[in-house]
Amino acid sequence: MTTDGRPARHGHRSRTAAAALAATAALALLTACGSSSGTAVTPAAGGGPTGASTSSAPAQAASTALPTEDVVSSIQADPALKAELPAAVRSRGSLILGTSQVVGSSNLPHGGQDASGKTVGLDIDLRDAVAKVLGVSWDVQYGTFPTVIPGVQNGKYDVGQDNFGATAAREKVVDFATYLNDGQSFLGSKDVKADSVTDLTGLCGYNVATSPGSTFQQILTDGAGKCAAAGKSPYKVQYFADTAPIFLGLANGKVDIFFGPTLSLKYDSTHIAGTKYLGQISSTPVGFVTGKNSPISKALSDAVNKLIADGDYAKIFAKWGVPGIGLTTSVVNPPTTF
Repeated sequence: MTTDGRPARHGHRSRTAAAALAATAALALLTACGSSSGTAVTPAAGGGPTGASTSSAPAQAASTALPTEDVVSSIQADPALKAELPAAVRSRGSLILGTSQVVGSSNLPHGGQDASGKTVGLDIDLRDAVAKVLGVSWDVQYGTFPTVIPGVQNGKYDVGQDNFGATAAREKVVDFATYLNDGQSFLGSKDVKADSVTDLTGLCGYNVATSPGSTFQQILTDGAGKCAAAGKSPYKVQYFADTAPIFLGLANGKVDIFFGPTLSLKYDSTHIAGTKYLGQISSTPVGFVTGKNSPISKALSDAVNKLIADGDYAKIFAKWGVPGIGLTTSVVNPPTTF
């Protein structure tokens, strides 16, 4: 299950030849996977926190320069917070981080690559800022979305970060140190008549796309009977393990509405022509994950709170064009809604 925070790797923006080929392939997949049962799944290599892999961009995507403001390097270490870390971490000077590798600009604002291939994004700036406060660096090791939490559990990683939404099931096996709130929202094609969707009955009669194995799938499945109860035509759902075909579907009319993570869909609505943000129906706290009862979780949470208090946290969100949606306080193991 994901937040999750994102079906989550959004194919858009790049205009390279590789992207064009990927878009062509994705269109073929989209055409092939239509299903009257509303349960089609398009597989993709790799994986993401919402069950979707990073992907190249569809040809229709807008190209936008990435922000380059340095909002991290001036942050100073806090010796008292560094002292909260285990002695072994302080000794080696680094925390081992498990995460998924991002490709291109498909997962922005959370993470992507700039023209030089450097990994950039909101999540990257946040974790780098946390490391600065704690006086350590990150030893980044790549896994896949499904393997990061098990890697934290077995000690391979000190910390996991992959837009993991806090859920009751996850908090039984790992601890969360929250660093943002993400939510469950709707992105519509410009041709969709609705200008807002406030609950699932707003989807009735539409073709909806999301990722499999996610909180989005859970919500749509649990609410499948609401349209009939309201005397309306049911919504039809198609599941895609990659978001490139979802954006192609929004462009060519095969998808009416994308159900996905709030932060990313708000960002997409301002960067992808022919789409509009329709609203959010719920939210989920997102955090770093650590082993159960690890002192690292408190250190991470305290570092986030230091960034909030000093104003550096707000600067990071402003840089990535998503101000006003961060936390007011980071906590360990927040109350869950899933």
